[in-house]
Amino acid sequence: MDIDFLADLNEIQRQAVEATDGAVLVIAGAGSGKTRVLTYRIAYLLKKGIKPYNILALTFTNKAAGEMKERIARLAGTETARYLWMGTFHSIFARILRQEGEKLGYQQNFTIYDANDSKSLVRAIIKDMQLDDKVYKPSAIASRISSAKNNLITANGYAADSGYAEADKSNKIPLFAEIYRTYQERCFRSNAMDFDDLLLNTNILFRDFPAVLELYQKRFGYILVDEYQDTNYSQYLIVNKLAAKHQNICVVGDDAQSIYSFRGARIENILHFKNDYPKHKIFKLEQNYRSTQTIVNAANGVIANNAGQIKKTVYSKNEPGDNIAIFQATTDIEEGILISTDINKKKRSLDLGWNDFAVLYRTNAQSRIFEETLRKNNIPYKIYGGQSFYERKEIRDILAYFRVAINHNDEEALRRIINYPKRGIGDITVDRLREISRQNGTSLWDTIVKAHLHHSSFNSGTVSKLNQFVETVEKLSSGLNEKEAYTKAVEIVGIAGIKRDLRESREIEDLNRIDNIDELLNGIKIFTEDALTNGDPSLLGNYMERVALLTDQDNEKEGDFDKVTLMTIHSAKGLEFKQVYIVGFEDSLFPSPMSTGSVKELEEERRLFYVALTRAKKQVTISYALNRYKWGNLEFSKPSRFLNELDRSLLSYPQSVDKEQQPVSFGYSFFPGRDSSRKPEISIPKRDNLKKIVPKKGSSIPPDYNKTDLSEGDRVVHERFGKGVVVSIDGEPPNNTAIVDFEESGSKKLLLRFARLSKL
Repeated sequence: MDIDFLADLNEIQRQAVEATDGAVLVIAGAGSGKTRVLTYRIAYLLKKGIKPYNILALTFTNKAAGEMKERIARLAGTETARYLWMGTFHSIFARILRQEGEKLGYQQNFTIYDANDSKSLVRAIIKDMQLDDKVYKPSAIASRISSAKNNLITANGYAADSGYAEADKSNKIPLFAEIYRTYQERCFRSNAMDFDDLLLNTNILFRDFPAVLELYQKRFGYILVDEYQDTNYSQYLIVNKLAAKHQNICVVGDDAQSIYSFRGARIENILHFKNDYPKHKIFKLEQNYRSTQTIVNAANGVIANNAGQIKKTVYSKNEPGDNIAIFQATTDIEEGILISTDINKKKRSLDLGWNDFAVLYRTNAQSRIFEETLRKNNIPYKIYGGQSFYERKEIRDILAYFRVAINHNDEEALRRIINYPKRGIGDITVDRLREISRQNGTSLWDTIVKAHLHHSSFNSGTVSKLNQFVETVEKLSSGLNEKEAYTKAVEIVGIAGIKRDLRESREIEDLNRIDNIDELLNGIKIFTEDALTNGDPSLLGNYMERVALLTDQDNEKEGDFDKVTLMTIHSAKGLEFKQVYIVGFEDSLFPSPMSTGSVKELEEERRLFYVALTRAKKQVTISYALNRYKWGNLEFSKPSRFLNELDRSLLSYPQSVDKEQQPVSFGYSFFPGRDSSRKPEISIPKRDNLKKIVPKKGSSIPPDYNKTDLSEGDRVVHERFGKGVVVSIDGEPPNNTAIVDFEESGSKKLLLRFARLSKL
């Protein structure tokens, strides 16, 4: 067997690649070459004679899967790599559900709803039920449904649990279960699955159809999972079910970079891998090839304060590099000026490109000041994670036409296109159609087709317009499975008439929208040519599935390279830059104030800091403001407690000659009674059972933590937010929280022991 390519690996990487049998855990420190290990491991399996269709490789972005596939093709051959089952969790499980979904009652051409579709449907249901959308907030309800699904709680299961009903009642949303049930019914009638359904339905499929599970267990003799620390409970169960037969599973990840618990990620999945697979082997990739020794040492010192981790010693053989620079600003406005000035200075002195710089912040709201100061200094920038190309109205309009052509029952897409461009079918008509479909338990499309049967609801003129719309939709789908994607897309755009409608407007913005539609068609042209070249399916349905499953990183355009990047730290994971600025490093921002009452949540905030530090290749600059504008007032801020966890010998203070004058100790002691000179012992928490998404309702509040002794319904006043009403109280002291609906500031979730609420 030709394995000369393994010479590119260091010793521990090579060992991880060659250990192909049994369960393998690869702990990959930041910048340690985990992608190389995954890629070479797959190539090594192929060289050993393992068939590509017997290998399942799961990633979190299409971009990562694509890059890995290209590398594998270079190592093992294009023809071999083509037949790998490699892609994101959602794309792979969507593929399985296309083949097996009829067993669950879905047609093969089901639509995949994105987050916007889900929120739109929830909003429509809340309106239909005549509920107050300020109480039943569509975003919050959609998020709650998503959380239930990721914990494998179906709509029927939720409705049958009295504990959930009590909690919803106390949270003033007693009809949530009905909304959830209606949401699922409407999705099913529309022959649609949302992102979470792709995971939930795969679990249901494997549970209810053992023969199907056995089929895929036999097929996937070797399973590889990237970023295992980011898997949620639903993903974890599917992977373990598939691996149960052969036990040849390799997971790669870094518990120190587990930062997505708000999306349902469970760090326990990687911490307890050894319990799931007692005969496992573990390999630790500890050499960081990305960053300087200073950055690696600083990051190690910070993460050592976390108790829940798998111990490793990351090191770098790169140059020592510059110390971490600490900037102290008087105000947040001055902070923006300091950073912009420093970027300008370093670009000139170090001969760097704008794209070598990244400004990382804890929350999106922090970007405004840096945008303003960068503009004033004529520094080009881009906001990573801003509006995606595919979220623009004109693009969503065209994609809705594509979706209806593929799946006539897609209610969200139908509602979007039925009167755009205008064809005389108004909101009143659409509402009547939807009401009839609900009463009869049929899809909106079936109701439109049979509108002539409902004489009491529609006059002859309306029926005629609906019949014309039906004819238009049938034209859209003509030849759908014979014509390649680009040809069919151009045809549908012509039938839709959206470009014609935009041309009739003389607004410059509408002309730009035409350019965006042309850009979409260019992308479909490239997709079609690539598919035909590679022998892959080239139909419009294949293109639409790829678009539906794009992740945040996949949505980023590859064009505008030479610009400073502004982004949240969560968005920065997996990226690297020569110069990194971690801004707003204050206790009111980072760590998040909502995390400071919980050891587990504070440890995740520390991991977030670790991720921020390790994005840098050459230098890190940390900045904080002593005063920050909040709600129109200039308020005092404390530097982040994490600043005190950095080794002082690794810091520099460009604003001061004498670093001893700098405030590096702020009197924080997060671990009461612990000797701060000792590193914490490793303590891995026991795996908890499936957590219910609804927290327990808190009991009465001890005076030690909240002297106001609040109850739900109490009117209160807050020094910043003003007057409000306590909506709910959750959790147990000292970490109980309250949701308060303020008259002027809206709804806020507050940690009671810090809230300083006064009862009116």
